[in-house]
Amino acid sequence: MGNRNPWEEIKLDDYENHMSLSSVKQLQAMNAIMKEQFEDYPVSSAMVLGVAGGNGLEHVKSAKYQTVYGIDINEEYLQAVTERYKNLDGTLKCLKIDLINEAGKLPKAQLIIANLLIEYIGYDVFKKAVQTADPDYVSAVIQINTDEKQWVSDSPYLHAFDGLDEVHHQMEEKALEKAMAEIGFSKILRKEISLPNGKALIRLDFHTTQGA
Repeated sequence: MGNRNPWEEIKLDDYENHMSLSSVKQLQAMNAIMKEQFEDYPVSSAMVLGVAGGNGLEHVKSAKYQTVYGIDINEEYLQAVTERYKNLDGTLKCLKIDLINEAGKLPKAQLIIANLLIEYIGYDVFKKAVQTADPDYVSAVIQINTDEKQWVSDSPYLHAFDGLDEVHHQMEEKALEKAMAEIGFSKILRKEISLPNGKALIRLDFHTTQGA
């Protein structure tokens, strides 16, 4: 082993600056989506897989949530999140977990939020993560290219993402639905958000069909 995950090498500044450029607009779009993800379901615990710098966590209301887990492989990201969201002290718990190798270490949560994450871990790892956390609801955002060009939008920060090609999987909506159905989740929501540069974000929400 010994190979570091490329996500451990990407500086948070590079990631966030790239994501928020006007041509990308993803950080802003994701923030609006996360507000809805946190508000839409009757849950008191949530888990954000691939929390990065914590974009969207300002929508966590401590009156609603007892616990929100921020999961990431990158220690620097988690330290930044803890620093930025001191107001969520007692609610927010940041955990360094490498999902590809350690999905079995995840705690339980009623809602899983996984935005632009499944691309990097693949369906099988994601299924294992979901089964371990045992949520009632899963809300995932995937990016689809509506044009055929490269999947990372062109920006001055592009070089920062060079290592990601080896871990990136192109997402297919139907394949995700099938993977979720295999572990007992049915789709309850689909929402498409267009981005400026021939890409779209698709939000897919699932509810467990096991028990009631």
